[in-house]
Amino acid sequence: MIRRKILSLFRFEYLRKSLALGAFSVFVGNGCMLGPDYVPPPVTVEDTWIYQNSKRVDILETVNPYWWQSAFADPVLDDLVEQAIENNLELRSAALRALQAQQLLAIAIGNQYPQIQQIEGLVDRSKYVRSGITGNYQSEYYLNFNLTWELDMWGQLRRLVNSAAADFEASMAEYDGLLVSIIAQVAQTYINIRTVKRRIQVAQENIRIQTEGLRIAEVKFHAGEVSALDAEQAQTLLSNTQAAVPALEATLQQFKNTLSILLGMPPHSLNDLLSVPPTVPHVPSIITIGMPQDLLRQRPDIRQAERLLAAQGELIGVARAELYPNFAIGGLIGAIDIRGGQLNGRSDAWDLFVEFDWNVFNYGRLRNNVRLQDATFQQLVSDYQQVVLQAQVDVENAIVAYLKSQEQQYFYNIAAMASEEAVNLSMTQYVDGAIQFNTVITTMVSNFTQQDLLVIAQGAVAANLVQVYLSLGGGWQIQDGLTPLELLPEETIEDMLRRTHYWDKILE
Repeated sequence: MIRRKILSLFRFEYLRKSLALGAFSVFVGNGCMLGPDYVPPPVTVEDTWIYQNSKRVDILETVNPYWWQSAFADPVLDDLVEQAIENNLELRSAALRALQAQQLLAIAIGNQYPQIQQIEGLVDRSKYVRSGITGNYQSEYYLNFNLTWELDMWGQLRRLVNSAAADFEASMAEYDGLLVSIIAQVAQTYINIRTVKRRIQVAQENIRIQTEGLRIAEVKFHAGEVSALDAEQAQTLLSNTQAAVPALEATLQQFKNTLSILLGMPPHSLNDLLSVPPTVPHVPSIITIGMPQDLLRQRPDIRQAERLLAAQGELIGVARAELYPNFAIGGLIGAIDIRGGQLNGRSDAWDLFVEFDWNVFNYGRLRNNVRLQDATFQQLVSDYQQVVLQAQVDVENAIVAYLKSQEQQYFYNIAAMASEEAVNLSMTQYVDGAIQFNTVITTMVSNFTQQDLLVIAQGAVAANLVQVYLSLGGGWQIQDGLTPLELLPEETIEDMLRRTHYWDKILE
């Protein structure tokens, strides 16, 4: 540290003359900014989707932020999504991380301004006694403060502010990404619940059919028309189908438990919310997906990766600034007032200085740090480009899964109708004695399988539609423009206010 005192121990009234020097120093403090200046790197984005010519997709309109409402028009789902946004604990944690990043930005901004490093004061009252003779009382009052202002000659402080701002924006993008994911998880879990409820209903319908088959086989056996084998085969099939119901009920409860976590509530609280019919949600005939270029602004993970890249880009300039001298101006203002005794009166003093420090002998450490920050930046460039590439793949995979699952559902629907008719025909022919019971068993097994596959296919279509919107990054816009505190529920803010009143200024 090399320190040079420019002015020292002058009377306080001369302090005004230093204002011109201070103003000049502030001007110098806003000097150049060592680069490089951040420029978003180029990324490769396709012009079209592979299946954009399908009659089931619309590329001309952008994604509706409330896509779950337009896609399913289900008030129960709307209510579940609303509760998840309000109560999901992961989402709340992400908002608090964004709040932390916001405060780090405020700290970085504050570091650009003068800092009062120390305030000292003294109040003293003394009585002096000499050779047994009581002396006078003496009162002493002392106050001074030390002020330092680091001059941002090379833009280091401004780069740190820019980096903190980009980190804050990245944390908000992280929140948006989690919001999109939570909405999609709620929708998919809700679809799974309704799908499993429908599968249970299908199983119960087939149990009814198979019970009737067992009754007919027993009647024919008692009439001496067939052997006991038919009744035993019918009982075996019926019991196997009945055994499928408990497994489905267990799966249903597990999906409900998953939904309860997403909604931030205990599992038993969902009973009143899920009194829905056992049907699979229908999907619209045409869905809106927009163009590939929309992903750069829609996908929160892309925005997060780009903002993290921008934050790192500013740190290269910060590292470069450490290669140059660091300047600061400062001063001390004080006053002493003594009453009584030999020293009687008031004395004012001030001290103004300019200092600089320069890490000359750093053995290449600072240059290596520049290389480190630049290599980290280049790594994040690759990460950013990978995120953009992966986003396009995600959308293409989701679109093809959605379209092909609809084709699959079409054929399963034909198979299910045929298997149902086969059961009716085989039962009639068995009663008439035209066929053996083995044929009836075969048609019943096939019917249960086909009906169950149809329900699974219907659920897959709805779930794949949710995956399309998830891959497109839709939904975060509903919270766009809100501050981190506004993203938190009132009870969380009240908890924070009870611990400290320093949130009052932000809440005003």
